[in-house]
Amino acid sequence: MDAHDLTAAYALDALAPDEAEAYERHLSQCEECREQLAEFNETATALAFATVAPAPPARLRASILDAAAAERSNVVPLLRRRWVARGLAVAAAAVACIAVGLAVSLSQSSQPPLTASVVLGPNGTATLHISGLSAAPSGKTYEAWVIPKGGAPRPAGLFPGGGSTTVRLRGTVPRKAVVAVTRERAGGASTPTPPVLFSTPT
Repeated sequence: MDAHDLTAAYALDALAPDEAEAYERHLSQCEECREQLAEFNETATALAFATVAPAPPARLRASILDAAAAERSNVVPLLRRRWVARGLAVAAAAVACIAVGLAVSLSQSSQPPLTASVVLGPNGTATLHISGLSAAPSGKTYEAWVIPKGGAPRPAGLFPGGGSTTVRLRGTVPRKAVVAVTRERAGGASTPTPPVLFSTPT
């Protein structure tokens, strides 16, 4: 797979360790991917700290933070400050996502709260439920992406947004995958266009 296609998966920590190391080597030589990754990281940081969730049990929170502290550092010299922000975002998102399960709630200024959840059905089928997302602008559409753990994003469905929306995701959705949404040109895209508007685990 082309390393350029792995930027979104890397930003969401969905690559296997060997894939992540290979991508980091590519990243040190590719200005375009560094710029795209910076946009993904800024969005991930905002999402992590905008999530409203009840506090997890103290023992669970401690074990998550210990695991995050033990995780190896993913550092590219030219982006040292961004990697620090990315590590904080991942730790905050992990605590929040464990507590809320499949749902994520985001507060947007001048808009009703955005909520999204993924419901897994039999045989790997899944449905994405969204409310509070404004309608896509003229010439644009929203696109859902399924990002398997250790894999690249794949397109899983288009939808116009506005009000409450239910999207039956194409293909099978494995457990521990991430479902993300981006805004794309009408007709959709083959790879996600930054920024990621929101994401939720399965």
